Amino acid sequence: MPTNFRGVAAVSIAAALVLSGCASTPEADSPAPEAGGTFPVSIEHAFGETEIPAQPERVVTWGWGSADAALALGVVPVAIPFEAYAGDENGVLPWIADELTELGAETPTMLPESPEEPPYEDIIAADPDVILAGYSGITEEQYAILSDIAPTVAYPETAWSTPWRDLIEIVGTALGKTTEAATLLEDIDAEIAAQADAHPEFAGKTIAATWDVGGVFYVYKPADPRVEFLLDLGFENAPSVDALANGDATFYYTLSYEELDKIDAEVVVAYADTQAEADTFVTARNAIPAVKAGNLATVVGTEYISAVSPPTALSLTWGLDELIAALEKAVTK
Repeated sequence: MPTNFRGVAAVSIAAALVLSGCASTPEADSPAPEAGGTFPVSIEHAFGETEIPAQPERVVTWGWGSADAALALGVVPVAIPFEAYAGDENGVLPWIADELTELGAETPTMLPESPEEPPYEDIIAADPDVILAGYSGITEEQYAILSDIAPTVAYPETAWSTPWRDLIEIVGTALGKTTEAATLLEDIDAEIAAQADAHPEFAGKTIAATWDVGGVFYVYKPADPRVEFLLDLGFENAPSVDALANGDATFYYTLSYEELDKIDAEVVVAYADTQAEADTFVTARNAIPAVKAGNLATVVGTEYISAVSPPTALSLTWGLDELIAALEKAVTK
């Protein structure tokens, strides 16, 4: 999961902003959203309040999930982040590619990967009238720089922790699509509820979501949307998840391999890039009681991991069947 870093030098951005005043409009404009909603609108977030004066026509997204929400609401951004982990050769995630095809839209400009800070010059070149970063790790300094480019919406409280439902509502408000956002949420909630109803065996089972990658063992807290999603299906957060938390971050913590036997959960979810990694987890991490008992749900493959960790307006339903199948096996062991 991305982390926060320092902003870029202000002098570089100032020069880019000056140059943008005489820059030409990008050749391939994305379809503008239809008129709707009442403007101006104001959205409160961690760094204050942002006013969006008019219906956005050139939307740029940064971080995770905002592009998905915009597309699910029928708005094609002019620029979205390149996703190397689960994207195709162009950095486009599979559910975004599917939605673009459904909408008959061209692929937006792909903003280059930028782990330390947003790619300001590329964002300027996209000529946005709003920047949506509701699930991101931007700092207050970075927010200020982005706000000099266009009205910018940051996360409500904490970096990388915005609940997926809240993100859809935030994007809907910013785009004048509050009614459509409410309908979208109803549809997604209905699908989740249907899955929960179809699997009463999930109800009340304690669960822990983990990822053993690069020699580091991660445990995800209830603040993380991927855990929230599991709870929506009827599971309960394992008390041991909270008891073992060490303050690493708001949405996860790391655990030493010597302490894995303390993960007391009826079901454990493990994410693995490959089947080989998933197989290794079964043999190497059987100090975890649920793993030893076979109550392990493995989510295998970069696309399926990204789809549910955390879920988005588009990815949740895209990867739902795969996750449900893994959970079914884990619960019935």
